[in-house]
Amino acid sequence: DTFYITKEILMRTQTSPMQARTLEKHDFSQGPLKMISPGVVYRRDTDDPTHSHQFHQVEGLVIDKHITMADLKGTLQVLAHELFGDKFDVRLRPSYFPFTEPSVEADITCFNCGGKGCNVCKNTGWIEVL
Repeated sequence: DTFYITKEILMRTQTSPMQARTLEKHDFSQGPLKMISPGVVYRRDTDDPTHSHQFHQVEGLVIDKHITMADLKGTLQVLAHELFGDKFDVRLRPSYFPFTEPSVEADITCFNCGGKGCNVCKNTGWIEVL
């Protein structure tokens, strides 16, 4: 599900390669690794109120002692409130991704109905954002 410019060149589909490059270069004797990799990505997706063929992706990676799921939860809640505003509630749902463990998806209150349920949020009151 990608956009190819030529047979050899495709538009970026994810920001994940930055994590591998950062891991290779990081000197852990100098301290923990904390990084984010934001960027525009492109995927062959049908545009609708919650999907687009072009969107911004932000990935983060933290490697340190005593990091827990609570750190991830707090980071995602702060990020969602900074991006979308405090008027939206945030919920985390356990999810499976073969490349991360543990994994969650984050939803915010539907911007269209305020959480009551509508056609945009498929009557759930939530929009997946992370």
